[in-house]
Amino acid sequence: MTLAPTLITLDALVPGQSGTVIHIAPCAADAGAGVDVTRRLMELGFVPGESIRMLKRLPGGDPVAVKVGDSTFALRRFEASLVSVKPD
Repeated sequence: MTLAPTLITLDALVPGQSGTVIHIAPCAADAGAGVDVTRRLMELGFVPGESIRMLKRLPGGDPVAVKVGDSTFALRRFEASLVSVKPD
């Protein structure tokens, strides 16, 4: 029997927790806003197989600081919710 990996979204990681990017979901707001959030996340390095680490979450949970490779980014919570992660 094969068990599917437990996936969570990036915004659910706790500070200090790391994981691996599995999938980036398309953003429903992309069609009307003229901003391709999914593509922007991928250009920043949020691509399947990449290791990530949640660094900090501000009070209220927005924004979050995330380390991808050697870079650190601040993401809005809704952006982080588009990234599916397999926690380490």
